[in-house]
Amino acid sequence: MYFLPHDPKFHFLDQPELLTAAVAPAAEKTPAAAWLARLELPTWGLIALIYGGWLATVLHWRELGPWLGTPLLIALSAWYMSLQHELIHGHPTRHAGFNALFGQLPLAVWYPYAVYRDSHLAHHRDEKILTLPGADPETYYVSLESGNPLGRALRRFRNTSGGRLLAGPALAWSQTVSTAWRQRNRKTIVTWSWHLALLAALLVFLHGAGISPWFYLFAVAYPALSLTMVRSFYEHRAVEATQGRSVINEAAWPWRLLFLNLNYHLVHHLHPGLPWFHLRQAYLAERETYLERSDGFVERGYLPLLWRHRSTPVIADIHPFA
Repeated sequence: MYFLPHDPKFHFLDQPELLTAAVAPAAEKTPAAAWLARLELPTWGLIALIYGGWLATVLHWRELGPWLGTPLLIALSAWYMSLQHELIHGHPTRHAGFNALFGQLPLAVWYPYAVYRDSHLAHHRDEKILTLPGADPETYYVSLESGNPLGRALRRFRNTSGGRLLAGPALAWSQTVSTAWRQRNRKTIVTWSWHLALLAALLVFLHGAGISPWFYLFAVAYPALSLTMVRSFYEHRAVEATQGRSVINEAAWPWRLLFLNLNYHLVHHLHPGLPWFHLRQAYLAERETYLERSDGFVERGYLPLLWRHRSTPVIADIHPFA
């Protein structure tokens, strides 16, 4: 039985057992199977594949050339951001500091790992805050009609698929940097200084391999962030029922692999400690129950969704009940 009551206290590291032990079939609940499950070998394999693939692509850049090397680096950098999400939620170990070691390198450039971690865990703090402006740091809604006409038009454009992919990364990054500038406390300064130092070292390494830093920033890292925004384009909606606020997207396997099954977003929000390689298992085991609890918030793939909202905003700008 995979479907469990939502436990808002369960996130990642503070539980005595991983959720996988609670949802695994009875035949697998032997001590050896439980120990093997806790090893999270698929996540270790993912870490090796992403880092190894990225490094191999960079080191063989001159042989591959930009026409093959660029899409590989874009895909690997976007995949790396999905991996960072897993690390935040307590995988592959229960030790946050150790997991963070695998998310520090700025392969995806734009955000320090600690900034993403803190923001994302605030997003998971309470299901009742999902989509609420001022409470949910990942919302695309605003509480009141604000700003000049240009700002309102820009927000409307951002909520179309073209706007999210073209302007979304720049708007999200500028907002994050603006927030950091307003804070300017010791933690923020240390976090961003460490990130920029690592980024400088990374760009020097790339330059030595024949990849221009500017090319990596704008031909690799920016499209990679755009690619990740396909997942978040319509991940949450503002409705009264909290479990109807997170989507179930029955996407094709390339998207599922790239996003590590976060297309089953309702399942993730109900069980945020469940590792990526069990999300689809859990969903399929109780598909009808999850569909019922989603309150109709179901999509049948990302490309139809993007096409449907190529010029029409996917959400209203103003939150309906904030």
